[in-house]
Amino acid sequence: MARMHADEHAIDTALVRRLVDGQFPRWAGLPLTPLASGGTVNAVYRLGDDLTVRLPLASAGVGDQRVLAALGELPVAVPAVVARGEPAEGYPWPWAVHRWLEGSPAVEGEPAPAGDLAEFVLALRAHPASGPPAYRGGPLSAVDDATRRAIAELDRTGEPFDAPAALADWAAALDAPQWTGPPCWVHADLMPSNLLLRDGRLTGVLDWETAGLGDPACDLIPAWNLLTAATRPLFRSAVGADEATWARGRGRALSMALIQLPYYRHTNPVISANARYVLTELGCVPAP
Repeated sequence: MARMHADEHAIDTALVRRLVDGQFPRWAGLPLTPLASGGTVNAVYRLGDDLTVRLPLASAGVGDQRVLAALGELPVAVPAVVARGEPAEGYPWPWAVHRWLEGSPAVEGEPAPAGDLAEFVLALRAHPASGPPAYRGGPLSAVDDATRRAIAELDRTGEPFDAPAALADWAAALDAPQWTGPPCWVHADLMPSNLLLRDGRLTGVLDWETAGLGDPACDLIPAWNLLTAATRPLFRSAVGADEATWARGRGRALSMALIQLPYYRHTNPVISANARYVLTELGCVPAP
């Protein structure tokens, strides 16, 4: 994976090996393998058969990994922190060792369990509303400027892209009634690479640094970044999204894709492919 962020710290297997061996000598003999990932926040290494090592790539990725402790039981597996590492060997931030979760990351457009996704989203919302604000839990207006800049940038790149359609979709999302209910728990980053599938079922959800309280619409993004036109209505029905919440969810998926594509176009093929998928599903990019 190419360097994605201007302040990204150089991480390689040798550095991770020194960190693990220096701070957790009981794992010094375990094999260490970098994992291919579409992630943009952490470098991830598999340690032996049962562990992963996750290191933030940049300072913005250093979040509070204790958020899961506030949630209790969920219908899928979530990362369990086994050990917390400290800055060392020239690496400047805290890092963590997690339990390995079985499953394969979901892939946009491929069969995915819409019912399982809805069950997870509803179970997360049902937890008592006590926690930090979610990273994407606020109103869409907070990303209006960034979204419009991304539309203008994409329009200049020569990529197949319908800027007027994107602007019209974005305006419709901004016009949708805002969430007036109490904030509820949301994951806020339900990208396909954070959803683990096994035997056709959703078995795990990764990357909880963005989770917290906010508008439930932001957890509807799998409708467009993962599901198809055939399965999208099943998800909507199962999750019980009204017109306004569905419109805001559509706007959130649109905004994320618009911002991600120019930023990651040359550095992260997984994220840029997913952004193109979203824009195609929303009619802003011609279907291949």
